[in-house]
Amino acid sequence: MAKVAYLFPGQGSQIVGMGQEIVNAHESAKNIYSKADEQLNENLSGLMFEGPQEDLTKTINAQPALLTSSVAIMSVLRENNIHADYLAGHSLGEYSALVASGSMSFEDAVVTVRKRGELMEQAVPNGEGKMSAVLGMDREELKMVTDLVTEQGDPVQLANLNCPGQIVISGSAAGVEKASLLAKEKGAKRCLPLHVSGPFHSSLMKPAAKEFEEVISSVTVNNATIPVIANVTADVELDGNKIKKLLVAQLYSPVLWEDTIQKLISLGVDTFIEVGPGKVLSGLVKKVERRAKTFPVYDEETLQIALKALKGVQ
Repeated sequence: MAKVAYLFPGQGSQIVGMGQEIVNAHESAKNIYSKADEQLNENLSGLMFEGPQEDLTKTINAQPALLTSSVAIMSVLRENNIHADYLAGHSLGEYSALVASGSMSFEDAVVTVRKRGELMEQAVPNGEGKMSAVLGMDREELKMVTDLVTEQGDPVQLANLNCPGQIVISGSAAGVEKASLLAKEKGAKRCLPLHVSGPFHSSLMKPAAKEFEEVISSVTVNNATIPVIANVTADVELDGNKIKKLLVAQLYSPVLWEDTIQKLISLGVDTFIEVGPGKVLSGLVKKVERRAKTFPVYDEETLQIALKALKGVQ
């Protein structure tokens, strides 16, 4: 029997119109969007469907919007008896995975990620932090580069280890710029600055993590009923108390995505369903394991393709 993992995208995948076709066609998805509006006491679904993109991309909106879209699509997959043996989410996507695992209620999660977004935006004044994607360099070499620049007084570190040859670095603006130049000197093919509002997954997020610890301590996080592979450890996590601690550490720690996919493959997963806007994670899976089957599900057409291919497989 094929083993299936749901993968949930993180910030950067948000797009105006996200989930609209699925919400129009499925009552369960529509209910999730309504719950989000109710919990946040605002018209988040209107922003998701109508934009503007600039407002949707703001961290405080993108985070609850992506969670809402992913959980809505997941509810339709489950209605159609497409279930997951394992779960993982990229950065913010980990919260969608925790809702899927039964660790967090959707109502708690949507309020928590809104607060998370606020704290992340406040942590570092705009322009003082940066993130950049480094292509064509392995992690050990790039870590030597970031360690050297950090030692010289400009903090920068590995932030997202996405797949072989694609690593995002994060830190102070000066640190990221210096590390990008040095990485190119040492053989990196390209360094592409990312359009993000802060240096996520870097030590500069520690003040936000400290405040977030108070937020998460008041939220109920149960033991997971479906195994979740955590970003920080790239290992199976089931214990609710440990999951809480990892969510705090996740704010300033690297996202071990390549290791997460390797772990899922080692557990026998051969089919990955990307649940939410876009198909970035499906592309990363293919770069780790070409033979893996990937099904990004983000609209009615991709939903039907996945249902047709997966019915009877499980």
